[in-house]
Amino acid sequence: MKRFFFLLIVFVLFTQISWAGRAQIDTISNDPYVSALVVDADSGKILFEDHAGAEIYPASVLKLMVLLVILERVEQKVLALDEMVQITREAAQMGGSQVYLDPKEQFSVEDLLYALMIQSANDAAVALAIHVSGSKEGFVSLMNQRAGELGMKDTRFYSVHGLPPAQGQKPDKTTAIDLSILSRELANKPETFKYTGTVEREFRDGAFIMRTHNHLLKSIDGCDGFKTGYFKAAGFSIVATAKRGGVRIIAIVLGSLDRKVRDAKTSELLAKGFALVPPKPKAETVVSKPDTVPVKTKDTISPEAEEGLTPSREDDKSLFSRGGLIMFGLGFGSGLIFCAFIAMYRSSSNRPRRRRRIF
Repeated sequence: MKRFFFLLIVFVLFTQISWAGRAQIDTISNDPYVSALVVDADSGKILFEDHAGAEIYPASVLKLMVLLVILERVEQKVLALDEMVQITREAAQMGGSQVYLDPKEQFSVEDLLYALMIQSANDAAVALAIHVSGSKEGFVSLMNQRAGELGMKDTRFYSVHGLPPAQGQKPDKTTAIDLSILSRELANKPETFKYTGTVEREFRDGAFIMRTHNHLLKSIDGCDGFKTGYFKAAGFSIVATAKRGGVRIIAIVLGSLDRKVRDAKTSELLAKGFALVPPKPKAETVVSKPDTVPVKTKDTISPEAEEGLTPSREDDKSLFSRGGLIMFGLGFGSGLIFCAFIAMYRSSSNRPRRRRRIF
């Protein structure tokens, strides 16, 4: 127990020292938020917006780009979900939200993706980045490249975790518009929701229980993503999504002063989105109905004849219909008798006659 408290004190002191080295940035959080946006995921149609182009700090929401880059590499077969990742000292030393990775450990790519989305683990983000690109900087380049390809023109990433910048570094920046582009791309990948929609999951064989920071997963019908983010200057942010009646709505609320206000506004905006987009009709299995008057072809057999209920028309015309069968039997029997009689007559007429002796 004493050792536990000692390690806890060391961790807190280390975290405070590391945060003391952060760069000073402007606080942008506001009440009820800095910007908000609601879009139809399928069409991209904007259903509601409020300063959607305002520049904000995404905080941990940017981990959605980490997820996208990893999933696309899995699709391209250059990375496997069961591939083991060796934890580096750099990853283990990350502060903030984490799963307390150790350089002596290895975890699969999939396990680290769950840690990235559920626990918002900064150490998992660094571990994945180094495994894929060899360095955090190399992975950040991949993130910015993908953002450019998607048309996220007001986005610039400087980290793989979204923490406040260190001295001499710049903060990550994006907009609600750009985050809607990113989230729509992720929504096209069904495997996304395996990670973003999980509320709780064991890690390290049950020694650590990860719990989601996205409380809407448990309170909003159909909610299965995506990601929350927070640090003081950035405020509370979320990119959320839910699917109902075949319709997927994405609601983005960025820079709230209060988490509960952020979640309440997001809930309202999701409801607004579903009210504006009618549910899609359910796909029905089309069962072809038989015609009132069946059109017969040469090889067609009527359902009644197939079931043995009534004779078909072809059977009525056959030589072997009921009446025809009787007449055929009588005729055939008479013919046999006649042929037998003729045969016997010929046999008797061909015998040689005996000559009578005259005495």
